[in-house]
Amino acid sequence: MIKIIAEHPDFIVVDKDAGVNFHDEGDIGTGLHSLVKGYLTNREKSAELYPVHRLDKMTSGLVIFAKNLPCAQAFGKVFEEHNIEKYYLAIADKKPTKKQGLIKGDMGKSRRGMFKLLRTMENPAITQFFSFSIPNKQRLYLLKPHSGKTHQLRVALSSIGSPIVGDPLYYTQSQADRGYLHAYALKFNYLGEAFEFTCLPSSGEYYLVTQINGQIIDELSALKKPWLLNWPKL
Repeated sequence: MIKIIAEHPDFIVVDKDAGVNFHDEGDIGTGLHSLVKGYLTNREKSAELYPVHRLDKMTSGLVIFAKNLPCAQAFGKVFEEHNIEKYYLAIADKKPTKKQGLIKGDMGKSRRGMFKLLRTMENPAITQFFSFSIPNKQRLYLLKPHSGKTHQLRVALSSIGSPIVGDPLYYTQSQADRGYLHAYALKFNYLGEAFEFTCLPSSGEYYLVTQINGQIIDELSALKKPWLLNWPKL
């Protein structure tokens, strides 16, 4: 079952579930690409589908697929030139070294498929963020990446001493029902038309408690349009 957020003649936006891989995993499970392709094929029989970006298996939220090659090429240029704004919600339960600002640095390979943030700035991963105190002695993070490095946000929060709850790589001591990273909002232009999408998490006990989806989101109404916030300087 997939959750359709929006459908355009050239592309489709879906809400990926946490724990679903992007590609098929043999007997383990059907990947997101196959699920969306199956949905379109059932209606259009010979539907094309092109991935234009991806999310980690643990990450839920907004994903765009192109429905034809020219659209895929157009989105490829949008992403390559960083002309798309992406916003994520994460939850952590350790006190960070800073509560908002900028996390910037090159990323290098570490052990067990992990990455680490380096002090060099040759081709840095760049992330702006805000954080807010929430129940259970946790913090809700609103993250805005300006680059698309592998594990960028997971490494960024780990680098400030606040790894994401439920992250199986960067917070192995955490016991949770999922990894708490969610692709929350997208803002971009396609063929001269502006598009904005937001999608709150639909799974995860910490995301779904009333205080987060109700009190926190409503009090900080700018989170509904995160591009309007006064973001920390790059």
